Amino acid sequence: MPAGAHLKRRFQLVLIKPSHYDDDGYVVQWFRSSIPSNSLAMVYALAAEAAQQQALGPDTQIDITAMDETNVRVPVARIIRQIQDHGGFGMVGLVGVQSNQFPRTLDLARPFRAAGIPVVIGGFHVSGCLAMLPDMQADVQQALDLGCSLFAGEAEDRMARVLQDAAAGKLAPIYNYLDDLPTLEDARTPYLPASVIGRTANHHASFDAGRGCPFQCSFCTIINVQGRKSRRRSPDDIERLIKEHWAEGVRRFLITDDNFARNKDWEAIFDRIIQIHERDRIKIRLIIQVDTLCHKLPNFIEKAARAGVTRVFIGLENINPANLLQAKKRQNRITEYRTMLLAWKKAGVITYCGYILGFPADTPESIRRDIEIVKQELPVDILEFFCLTPLPGSEDHKVLTQKGAWMDPDLNKYDLEHVVADHSQMSLETWSQVYHDAWNAYYTRDHMWTILRRTAACGIGLKRLVAVLFLFSSYMAVEKLHPLQGGLFRLKYRRDRRPTMKMEPAWLFYPKYLSEIIGKHARLGWRWIRLDAMRWRIVHDPKHRLYTDRALTEIGDEEDENFEMLTQNDAARREVDRARKMADLSTRAKAAASA
Repeated sequence: MPAGAHLKRRFQLVLIKPSHYDDDGYVVQWFRSSIPSNSLAMVYALAAEAAQQQALGPDTQIDITAMDETNVRVPVARIIRQIQDHGGFGMVGLVGVQSNQFPRTLDLARPFRAAGIPVVIGGFHVSGCLAMLPDMQADVQQALDLGCSLFAGEAEDRMARVLQDAAAGKLAPIYNYLDDLPTLEDARTPYLPASVIGRTANHHASFDAGRGCPFQCSFCTIINVQGRKSRRRSPDDIERLIKEHWAEGVRRFLITDDNFARNKDWEAIFDRIIQIHERDRIKIRLIIQVDTLCHKLPNFIEKAARAGVTRVFIGLENINPANLLQAKKRQNRITEYRTMLLAWKKAGVITYCGYILGFPADTPESIRRDIEIVKQELPVDILEFFCLTPLPGSEDHKVLTQKGAWMDPDLNKYDLEHVVADHSQMSLETWSQVYHDAWNAYYTRDHMWTILRRTAACGIGLKRLVAVLFLFSSYMAVEKLHPLQGGLFRLKYRRDRRPTMKMEPAWLFYPKYLSEIIGKHARLGWRWIRLDAMRWRIVHDPKHRLYTDRALTEIGDEEDENFEMLTQNDAARREVDRARKMADLSTRAKAAASA
């Protein structure tokens, strides 16, 4: 070492986004996962900022490691050795933990705590429980009993304090910042190294352009953690973020705002992205999430398409107004659904619509009927089903807790595809069967043919749609997992089974796993061949642009009389009457203003 040189201490910060267990007890993990973790990207960026600012002093270097367990195996023993090799000077952060990931999180935390390594757990489960419930939940208390620290709220301007407390061996049991939501303008933007982003399919990165949603959906946790007031990043922030990732070869982004259409700066952000596309030749692809009234915002859909939005997630949720009202989803108007979807079709954007099963008015018969109505009358591309789930942090969960109602004690099931609460008209078994049947009912061969023909008729290229249609039509059938939990090539490790389930012997596990790989990929291969054959037939049909059906027809004055979605029950008819009255009032107001 040169004379006068000073050897810095090196604080080891390991950030882990946990996965969860499948029904067989194995960690849900892929060679390439489909959804990037914005929580991991945000915490990594804030930790890098603290390191840059020398939060632990000029004599201390902060080494940061980030991993998403959905696409990489967490090497627990190696992490323990890594931190112990530096004298125990380090910390493990389990970040972005959702409710269904909390059991796996505790299983990861135990060996770290047994080795004396500080562990901090953050994410929506901890934040939601502390925000909505007066008493400490048993699972959260279990984390405290292990000696873990809990972080509730958002980490902007707080990361340095946590690192300093960990370095000093004085972590607080709970850091609660739920009542102090930070401003986002000029704050550090999400970032992950290219090596981490490279483990997602198509190398998707993510960022939140804003936080907070003005609506009051009773099943939502976001409004109770991030608030209902719009906080957003500036267009300058977004431009820097995009260019930083572009320099590392990243071309695709998921904007994680729960409802980007309610970001008050949506237009300024779109305008800036359009500008850097046209001025700097930086062309990116975006996925956004919006509500069903986004088309009412002048220029929203047009500018979304120009900014590079190729896919949009829409919370359709249901086509029964009674169900929507029960969930406080008042912003959803079934009379606007087709207009909104046709506007996205015209813009060339693939639509993903969330659809919830298990509202109080739902029965197996009504669910089957409603799915058929959607297939016939709405130009939806991808319909993804969820069970109505009382997630900790939501109003639904709080109400059921106060009533003392039964909810499944196994948080691993709170993934929106398992039934975890009672229903007034369906047994747990019936509800679960209806959920699985819904996927088969929507993704029939005939309806996938219809979806492709509609898309081709609108002049949209089919290759992108075939890929996502393959994913959403196959994963529940083949992998028994929601497609949003999917990825490329399922990974399983014999020793990573849930501790409550017996480890399988090698002679049983490996042949079974090999057989599973062969069988699943044979089925997936056949499904892909069949879908691509449909695409080929449509593309080579000289009349494919002439196709039309009820869902693609222009909106007319008699629509409320001819479409079953608008006449199927009293709630639908009342909604049509309300929409007609509102339209009449608007017409009169405009006439009076111009008089």
